Amino acid sequence: MNWLVQVYAITLFALRTIPLRLGSSFATVVGIAGVVGVFVGVLSIAEGFRAAMSVSGTDDIAVVLRGGADSELSSGLSREETRLIADAPGIFRAADGPLVSSELFVMINLPKRSTGTDANVPLRGVQKAAMDVRSDFKIVEGRAFDLGRNEVIVGVGASRAFAGLDVGKKIRVGQNEWEVVGMFTGGGGSAESEVWTDAAVLQPAYNRGDTFQSVYAKLTSPEAFTEFKDALTANPQLKVKPLLQGQYLAEKSVVLTNIIRGIGVLITTLMALGALFGALNTMYSAVAARTREIATLRALGFGSGPIILSVMFESLVLAIIGGSIGAAAAYAAFDGFQASTINFQTFSQVAFAFAVTPQLLVYSVMWVAMIGLLGGLFPAIRAARLPIATALRET
Repeated sequence: MNWLVQVYAITLFALRTIPLRLGSSFATVVGIAGVVGVFVGVLSIAEGFRAAMSVSGTDDIAVVLRGGADSELSSGLSREETRLIADAPGIFRAADGPLVSSELFVMINLPKRSTGTDANVPLRGVQKAAMDVRSDFKIVEGRAFDLGRNEVIVGVGASRAFAGLDVGKKIRVGQNEWEVVGMFTGGGGSAESEVWTDAAVLQPAYNRGDTFQSVYAKLTSPEAFTEFKDALTANPQLKVKPLLQGQYLAEKSVVLTNIIRGIGVLITTLMALGALFGALNTMYSAVAARTREIATLRALGFGSGPIILSVMFESLVLAIIGGSIGAAAAYAAFDGFQASTINFQTFSQVAFAFAVTPQLLVYSVMWVAMIGLLGGLFPAIRAARLPIATALRET
């Protein structure tokens, strides 16, 4: 009998006898399912947050901050500077002028629907062109705010997370009441966690004079960014920091995303060690129960290699079954789950949905494969090295 046939025969025999070890096998499957469930669940938070902080199709949108600023909160631009930015080459120009929006970014406190406690919500003052600059912007309920009036529109994420942000209601911010007149989507990005109003109304409400914090510009193409950036940085009248919107959002999300990923990997590693010992215990028990059978096979001429591979394959099968159950449960429980958290880099709440991505599922399969192979390796080596005479005397 050749080597491959031996592997097939022993493996098939081992798999057929799994029902005889149902209790220990079930414990291993459940343990590994738990590991995968936690792994996918925790990392889906990081994936969802990262997705919320990135917007597809934004390579043609530039964000301009004051030189040295790392966020809109620490930036400041005069009206004259925003005019010089709007005159730069590379900006898309519509019939009524360049698609540029000079914007303010302030924080307001609103109660969360889930807990009733106050949290920071971004209130963005924008100009008329803001909705055309962002191609993924869309009003889904109500209407846009009227210029010059105390009216706001809210992102779907902000409306879902915070009380009082329903269309038709009013919120009190500072000394003024603002009516919620519409709700918008922003391609699933962080803009959906914001509240927007007319910048000209927001400036006096927050004593900002005639200043702004950022300029959003629609470029003629992604390739135009280099020309746009060079023109701004070479202008001696300006000290600004031009960025592509995708680059800007990625920089704002990197700290929290890395923290969540680090916590997820740490928790999962600890649980994986527990699952690994569970798999080892199961496979040692399985090998111990089959000691005389394995010794008999070796006495009949079966090699040590096929025996080791068969035990490892059995462990791998149990791990994959557990991993599949865990991944399916995590997908059903977490994918699309709505939540919000504070972004430490902007001190504002960001609404996002957990995202169980195909990449996470691939990682989970890699984890369970490693656990399964390691869990079966050492019992397999023991079974192969045990003297035949000794093994035949064991009960």
